[in-house]
Amino acid sequence: MIYLDLLIGFFKVGLFSFGGAYAAIPLIRDVVLTHGWMNDEMVAYMVAISESTPGPIMVNMATYVGSTKAGVLGAIVATTAVVLPAFLIIILLLAVLNKALQSRGVQAVLGGLKPCIMGIILATGIYMIWGNCFIALNKVLDVRATILTAALALIFFGVRDGLKKKFSPILLICISAVLGMDVFL
Repeated sequence: MIYLDLLIGFFKVGLFSFGGAYAAIPLIRDVVLTHGWMNDEMVAYMVAISESTPGPIMVNMATYVGSTKAGVLGAIVATTAVVLPAFLIIILLLAVLNKALQSRGVQAVLGGLKPCIMGIILATGIYMIWGNCFIALNKVLDVRATILTAALALIFFGVRDGLKKKFSPILLICISAVLGMDVFL
């Protein structure tokens, strides 16, 4: 019976939690308190634990409640139940959008949006580089940050263009961390 309660309770949470994961906290609290699975203090601890672990807070909370009430199988049931509505909605939207993407009007709109999105991403990148290379308060060039930024750009574009291979963003992050520790420590 606990598995059915977890399934129904967290399916409702997944189905009716609009506005992001933090909007789901009252729904989860209501489900947990209604079933008597936890008291208010435990719910507060659950929120803190869910916020401090990697992953979406709603999934973390469902997994935590499921595992504390019914072990590993309970965690699987609660987690599956909370993500299932979003999964089903996405599948439905894909079916509808797949037909819509064939429309010339939709293709025209997407064609117009692509340059806009590219411009926004480019502007964000330039803003971040500018903010990284200049000390904000007195607009003085930070030489170390500028050299590090230039080195990372050379590494990225040199490997990508010189070797004609894709460059892993994860590898670039790791290289950035090592160079940052070397330069700033």
